[in-house]
Amino acid sequence: MSTAPAISPNDPTNPGLSQIERVVDTFIAPSKTFKDILRSASWWLPCLLMVIFSLANTFAVKQNVGFERSYQNQISNSPKAQDQFNQASDAQKAQQLKIGVMITEIVSYAVPVFLIIGFAIYALILWGCFNFILGAQTSFGQVFATCFYASLPYILLNILVIITLYFGGNAEAYDYKNPAGTNIGYYLPDVAPWLRALLGRIDVIQLWTLGLVIYGMSIISKKSIAQSAMIVGAMWLIVTLLTVGGAVMSS
Repeated sequence: MSTAPAISPNDPTNPGLSQIERVVDTFIAPSKTFKDILRSASWWLPCLLMVIFSLANTFAVKQNVGFERSYQNQISNSPKAQDQFNQASDAQKAQQLKIGVMITEIVSYAVPVFLIIGFAIYALILWGCFNFILGAQTSFGQVFATCFYASLPYILLNILVIITLYFGGNAEAYDYKNPAGTNIGYYLPDVAPWLRALLGRIDVIQLWTLGLVIYGMSIISKKSIAQSAMIVGAMWLIVTLLTVGGAVMSS
C-alpha cells in the first residue's frame, strides 16, 4: 500500500495552513491538516478550543445538574458503591457526600489539565510504538499535534451535552462518564455494568477520532493505513479491556 507523500517543511512555495484552516480541514479534509503537521507541529488552537468547550460543559453541569447530584448519580450507577453507601451510618454518608462532591467539582474544573496530561501520555506511547516498532521517524511534537487535531470531534460531544442539559436534560439520569447518546451503551442503562462499559466504547465520536488518529499517524509516520491501524487499534483494544475490567470490579 502506498504511503503519504513527503512534505518539505522548508518549501517556500508552501506557506502552509493557518491554525483555523487546520481546525476546519480536520472535519472536511483531514489529509491537509495532518500533512501540514509535517511542516509545523503547532497544536495551541485545538487545545484552546477543547479547554473552552470543556469548561463550558462543566458550567452547564453545574447550572443544570449540580455537582452533588452528579456524584450521587455515579454512586447509583455502581452497585458496589451503592451497597457500601447504604451500609454506612448517617454521619459517614454525610462525610462521603461532602468529600465526593468536592472531588467531583475539582476534577470537573481540572479536566483541561488532565486533558493535556492524557494527550501527552497517549502521544508518548504512540510515538514510541511507531518509531521503535514500525521504524518511523516522527517527532513527539508531531504525534502530540496529531492527537489534538484528531480529537477535535469531541468538541461536538461537548456541544451536544450542553444543548441536552439546557433543553430537556434529566439531572437524575446524568452520567458524566457517558453524558450523551453517541454510543450504544447510553441507551441500555439496565444491562450489566461491564456490558454497558463495552457498548459505551462503540461510540460515534470515539470511532471518528480513532479513524482520524489512524489516518493522521499514517501520514506523519509515512506508513500504511494498515500499519497505523495495527498500532492505534491495539491501543484502543487495551483501553477497552481495562475499561470493561474496571466496570466488572466496581459492580
